[in-house]
Amino acid sequence: MKKILSWFLVLVVILIIVAALAVHFFLDSAVKRGVETFGPRITKVDVKLDSVTISFLSGSGKIKGLVVGNPTGFKAPSAIQVGTASLALQPGTLLNDKIVIKSILVEAPEITFETDLKSNNLKKLLANVEESTGGGGEAKEPAQSKPKTNEPAKPAKKLEVDDFVIKNARLHVSVTPLNQTATVGLPDIHLTNLGTGPDGITPAELTRKVIEAIETSAASQAGAVVTDLGKGAQYFGNSVKSNVLDKAAKGIGDLFKKKN
Repeated sequence: MKKILSWFLVLVVILIIVAALAVHFFLDSAVKRGVETFGPRITKVDVKLDSVTISFLSGSGKIKGLVVGNPTGFKAPSAIQVGTASLALQPGTLLNDKIVIKSILVEAPEITFETDLKSNNLKKLLANVEESTGGGGEAKEPAQSKPKTNEPAKPAKKLEVDDFVIKNARLHVSVTPLNQTATVGLPDIHLTNLGTGPDGITPAELTRKVIEAIETSAASQAGAVVTDLGKGAQYFGNSVKSNVLDKAAKGIGDLFKKKN
């Protein structure tokens, strides 16, 4: 009898482990599939993700190899590349209508600011997201296929993100009329209390807020870079003529006036 009980307990433990692993792999693949499916619908560019690892028990997670493509009309292969990002969420909310994420840390992303002195790729990316989410109003998730039965479609899950940090980013400034690229550091970006209300925030709206913060910071930094260039071509090299730099700096300045 004791032997049977022992084997029964071993079987229960094995089943628990298998169930935990099944949830783990299903959750990871579901997040990856969601990013690569809905990301392009929201941003209107290719979005690729190498891997996602989320612990259902601890709530810790890691994202690797996120690449956000460049909008149509721009030359760089991507607008944003993230090597790794870590997150911490409340595991108990994973099955709720609103998932509570305590923190997201994006470490050392590569961001490209590409401009023809009329517009820039990040501004276009933001415009794509705003168009997909209904402009400045409440974000609208991409339309989902209607269920085969008469049951109503389930509403998209909402999010709460208490702390969102982008650290040690590198900004590649590309002024296409000059055919030159400069790389500088980007000040850390810190967003807090996103979707803390009872209604939360949609993934699309979260995307809009993050890209808006990146574009604002990158545009400001790019303007400073081009202005410094006019004082001695510090970043691109002395081969760039000062009158061309002055024109480029004026073009960036005009972009800021249009933005404001």
